[in-house]
Amino acid sequence: MSFITDRKRAVGLGAGGHGADHHWQRMVASICLAILVPLFVFTFGCALGGTYGDVTAYYSRPFPAIVAGLTLIVGIPHLMREANVAVEDYVGGTKRQLTMIAVSAFSYTLLATGLFALVKLAL
Repeated sequence: MSFITDRKRAVGLGAGGHGADHHWQRMVASICLAILVPLFVFTFGCALGGTYGDVTAYYSRPFPAIVAGLTLIVGIPHLMREANVAVEDYVGGTKRQLTMIAVSAFSYTLLATGLFALVKLAL
């Protein structure tokens, strides 16, 4: 006769316990992007079509530079997380790990390049 409860038998067999955290991270990022993307489109649209001097003067101001930076900082990791979920769902085996590494490397490279370009433009 076993005196182990059903709960004790199930410990370690179920969910990893971090799904709610991922869900809230994605929800917060989505809400931030719902605000940041229209602001970015507005600020980018104001600078569109100007000469190089006009654009550098425009992005030297704090508001457009901060909006563009925050959009990059929030948007690209959000894109990376969502792409990794798609890879987890549709790719298997060793290809999954290699694809997730490639997605992460591409995302961080894109983020670094975008922030570098923004800093070069703003300073």
